[in-house]
Amino acid sequence: MNVVLLAVGSRGDVQPLVALGLGLQAAGHQVCLATHPEFAPFVTGWGLGFRPVEGNPRAMIESEAGQAWLASGRNPIRFIRHFFELMEPVAGRFLVTVWEACQGAEAIIYSTLGVAGYYVAKALGIPALGAPLQPLHPTRAFPSVSFPDIKLGSWYNLLTHYLVLQLLWQPLRPLVERWRRETLGLPPTSFWGPLRPMQAEHHPVLYGFSQAVLPRPADWGPWLHVTGYWFLDAPPGWQPPAGLVEFLASGPPPVCVGFGSMQSRDPEAVTEIVLAALARARQRGILITGWGGLGQADLPPDVFKAEAIPHDWLFPRVAAVVHHGGAGTTAAGLRAGVPSILVPFFGDQPFWADRVRALGVGPAPVPRRALTVERLAQAIMMAVQDEGMRRRAAALGRQIRAENGVARAVTAFARQAPAAL
Repeated sequence: MNVVLLAVGSRGDVQPLVALGLGLQAAGHQVCLATHPEFAPFVTGWGLGFRPVEGNPRAMIESEAGQAWLASGRNPIRFIRHFFELMEPVAGRFLVTVWEACQGAEAIIYSTLGVAGYYVAKALGIPALGAPLQPLHPTRAFPSVSFPDIKLGSWYNLLTHYLVLQLLWQPLRPLVERWRRETLGLPPTSFWGPLRPMQAEHHPVLYGFSQAVLPRPADWGPWLHVTGYWFLDAPPGWQPPAGLVEFLASGPPPVCVGFGSMQSRDPEAVTEIVLAALARARQRGILITGWGGLGQADLPPDVFKAEAIPHDWLFPRVAAVVHHGGAGTTAAGLRAGVPSILVPFFGDQPFWADRVRALGVGPAPVPRRALTVERLAQAIMMAVQDEGMRRRAAALGRQIRAENGVARAVTAFARQAPAAL
């Protein structure tokens, strides 16, 4: 089967779908990843086909609108308002390129922000499956990832999911309806958005997270599959920088710090806080600079800096991991079996930070807007010194490493794709 995987967003959104694509390819499918042009070398380097869709996520994050979006924290109204400000200039062209990228597909698998793939599949008469990394379907078990868990009960939890879906859908509805009519040749859809028809038709979804981290809600239908994480390990033949190997061997395991694609307005200030916190906690450190969340400050001899190192190689070799709480980085930290210290910026990151704390595998999160030397140093010391936390993190890591989320997702795809027509 010719399968197009539609991955929209940052590297953390794309990489798990590359892993899923490799699993599908190994099962005999022809796989092409439709994503942003900047990821073309990454995708083709793994032997998958590539098709471009509109958008430059790094440029968008670095823009004023992108910085306002990152600063929205856990306020769903601000998060959604700034999201639309960010997307408005490219939304029309994005939808057109999604349609173009999916031509010739016999099935579509789409990420959280690629839900347009659901409508494209309808127009083409082919099956489609969702592939989100965070829980999106309404449930009474916990609130939407965009809302705080303030323990108001199951009705509050359920209401937050429907509210977020409408806050996202209604501003998009005129644009999507015009695209459906003019490009896809489809009739008007439900006033309430895609969720209602999806529920009615039992639209299948592959959830790329582990039940050891977030148990599957009892009120989800059997067409919603929680498969486990989709990990993409270091490519064959990859070798770490010699300087990093020497640094790791020269002392006790360091603390790894990196904020992925979360571009800070003042990366140098963030770096100063991190360096001071490491010094106060008396810990060596490795800084992963990513897209610029950490600055280029002069480093002390007990801190090593790198732009990017495969998580599966690095994280098991460190004492703890400090990161932003993106779904993929959270998964990699938990898999490594070391405590995680989350500094969430926005979106679903506070949700995963809450899960890490609830599981007892990391200290209380330090929100980016409240990041100080003292708070980060205290969190680092707890992660390094709390033996109970370290034992729980190691046990959870063993559970996650025993899972094979890609294999389970491929099996679910084979079973569900025919039913998704």
